[in-house]
Amino acid sequence: MTKTILITGGTDGIGRALVFKYLKMGWNVVTCGRNPQKILELEQDAPKGSLCVLNADVSVEKDCERLVDQAVKMFGGIDVLINNAGISMRGLVEEGGKEIIGVVKRVMDINFNGALYCTTYALPHIMRAKGVIVGVSSIAGYRGLPGRTGYSASKFALQGFLEALKVEVADKGVHVMWVSPGFIASNIRFSALDQGGNQRGASTMDEQKLMTPEECADRIIKGIEGRKRTVVMSFQGKQTVFLNKFFPRLTDRLVRAFYFKDGNLVK
Repeated sequence: MTKTILITGGTDGIGRALVFKYLKMGWNVVTCGRNPQKILELEQDAPKGSLCVLNADVSVEKDCERLVDQAVKMFGGIDVLINNAGISMRGLVEEGGKEIIGVVKRVMDINFNGALYCTTYALPHIMRAKGVIVGVSSIAGYRGLPGRTGYSASKFALQGFLEALKVEVADKGVHVMWVSPGFIASNIRFSALDQGGNQRGASTMDEQKLMTPEECADRIIKGIEGRKRTVVMSFQGKQTVFLNKFFPRLTDRLVRAFYFKDGNLVK
């Protein structure tokens, strides 16, 4: 029987790469996006296969319920859920004033609440399939990163939720995991919010030197197939997790040196 995967945020970056790869693997794929033009482009560019794309905002609970319902209506169930939809931010709390509160709320609504809604509505179906729930997290879920307070908060929350859920469903045959890509050559930095809530529209990274969404998708698929607990994808990420666990004060200094120059946030 053909399996069904639900991938949030499938019109860009990692999500789009995952959609293409699972279609080529012969899966039924359900995904969503908020930009009608990108939805159309995904439908036009995608490999032949069973693809359903909805215009949905994961920060809206009803949209998540509709997304799950559509997947079940079309394909009879859900075997794998990948909570991929996300947004980033770059800005200092001290410079944001009260506006930063709205920015953090927006990031939390998409990155955490979106995963909460989709997971909650999909869980009964995944339990029946003895399937897999995945959260696309970040090193920011292990270590708070300056200029990304809301993003870090959302990824800490996501990992805490999934870790607790993993234990809750341990005897139900459901596998829960989270993956932490490093810096990926995707649209997430260009669409990141500044401390005032506006899209930055620029990246401070050398995009050509970053991991591609396709390579990241391959590692996620391999992790799902191997039922890994977590997947930290970059050496820098593994190093950061290790240092932060055993040498947190040293890590504070290293992180400060990486993100700041002459007192200014540069990354």
